[in-house]
Amino acid sequence: MSEKIPRQFYYFLTAFFVLNLIQSAFTELIFDEAYYWYYSQNMAWGFFDHPPLVALLIKISSLFFNGELGVRFMSCVISALNLVILWLLIDRPEKNRFIPHFFILVFSMTLLNAYGFFTLPDTPLLFFTSCFLLTYKHFLKDPKYSTAILLGIFMAALMYSKYHAVLVIVFVLLSNLNLVKSKYAWLSVLVALLCYAPHFYWLYENDFVSIKYHLYERPNDAYQFEKYTLGFFVNLIALFGLTFPLIYYALLKTKGKDLFNRALLFLTYGVILFFFISSFNRRVQTQWIIIICIPLVVIVYNFMLEHKQVLKWMVRLGIINAFLILYLRAGLIYQPLLFDFHYESHGNKTWVDGIREEVGEIPVVFENSYRNAPMYEFYSGGIPTFSLNNVMYRKNQYSIDTSEERVRGKKVAYLSKYINDNTFSYTKPDGWVYKGKYISDFDSYRKLECTLKEETVSLGGSDYHLQVFNPYNFDIELSKLKFSVAYLSPYKNTLGLKRIAPKPVEENLPFLTKKDTTHFLVEIPQYDTEKVGYIRIVISENGLYPGLNSKPIPVN
Repeated sequence: MSEKIPRQFYYFLTAFFVLNLIQSAFTELIFDEAYYWYYSQNMAWGFFDHPPLVALLIKISSLFFNGELGVRFMSCVISALNLVILWLLIDRPEKNRFIPHFFILVFSMTLLNAYGFFTLPDTPLLFFTSCFLLTYKHFLKDPKYSTAILLGIFMAALMYSKYHAVLVIVFVLLSNLNLVKSKYAWLSVLVALLCYAPHFYWLYENDFVSIKYHLYERPNDAYQFEKYTLGFFVNLIALFGLTFPLIYYALLKTKGKDLFNRALLFLTYGVILFFFISSFNRRVQTQWIIIICIPLVVIVYNFMLEHKQVLKWMVRLGIINAFLILYLRAGLIYQPLLFDFHYESHGNKTWVDGIREEVGEIPVVFENSYRNAPMYEFYSGGIPTFSLNNVMYRKNQYSIDTSEERVRGKKVAYLSKYINDNTFSYTKPDGWVYKGKYISDFDSYRKLECTLKEETVSLGGSDYHLQVFNPYNFDIELSKLKFSVAYLSPYKNTLGLKRIAPKPVEENLPFLTKKDTTHFLVEIPQYDTEKVGYIRIVISENGLYPGLNSKPIPVN
């Protein structure tokens, strides 16, 4: 770790850092960044979709800057530091003569480039993977208490970044099973668990909502080779652009001649194999496999230094890649460079200003859009928003936080594709139409929880025991609520709805008591149009579309 880094390296690093700062300041937020900015407004030990580290990065960034740079500054910092750590992971002394080649390699990796300025969970994941690998490398040379503790801290930081981080830890362990005999390795695990304990407690307090959603409740589709498995291989190419043949050639030719190189290979092949198998069940997103970029930088750069012909072609193709990436990065700022293509970073200020000009300073409720709600709040200067999630959508952070209370009882502008009596509309530059109307006294009860005592149901069955829990601090009149059964496909996509009239076990029941459970008997109507795999018991209120009030319940 005391290695002296040449001055030339810092020249390139400074250029990389300044470029990312400029990009960050002049590129509008993408939707996920706006969502994670929303996380950071109410810091916690966990959030619906991800652990909290991405929100912490944004919170720290906001201490230094406003606007987009107030979201991305720390991403620029740790991305630059990541390159330093990757450089330290490479042992070969001749590397100091090939510093430009190193930067061409890393800059030509498309998503590794993008995560140099975007603030997404993968940004800290990439950084702490490098930190973890560098510490593990020193741990292999000299296992001791201080290194073991640092290793445990970085393991926890990985898991605070993204749940996929477990793959990094598991595949490194599998590369060296003798670690199970090491007291220092066990100390690392203990430190990691202690550091991660607050998030475990948050999961417990929130009924493991993140785990349940990602593992069990997330909708899916029937397997399609082109969309799933072929798409996975396309993503493997998209990670590296024109250099992909050389990168995978270097990977195939590299042997695990020592425990550290073995760890790099296990991590790369393990992640590829894991998501290849996953591709037979669901579509694998490109960023899910971005983690292989970290070990591959080390593997490929070492291979380049050994094989000058590969180095020569990597530089040629990498420079072309880099110029294409620079052009696309310019297109993120100035849309006409991308011709008719509108990316997420284009026109957000424009559509927010357009709607704000129509509705003024009142809160805005977006139905089924955890993307538009935070984007509007960010670019409107903090006007309260809420995403009202219905049965055709999915749960998200707005389902579990207190944002519903920010708009309750207020006059709001309500934007949804499910309304036909809209009083205004706005068309975005990309053609998307927002339809809206005003609600003078907005009220919703999206946190009402419906459960059946029975674990499975039969369509056409009756006298199922329905329990409705009211988590609010006020009673809710039953006359305001309408119950339905939502019919879901075997892949948990909503097929349709049928109204039901649950019968209260307690006669003449006027309301759902606050902080209490009310019991009903309910019938599940037949649904013969399509194959049904699951149902939900859902509730609509005040003429709104039904919510996501129960987990998917299997149908016999």
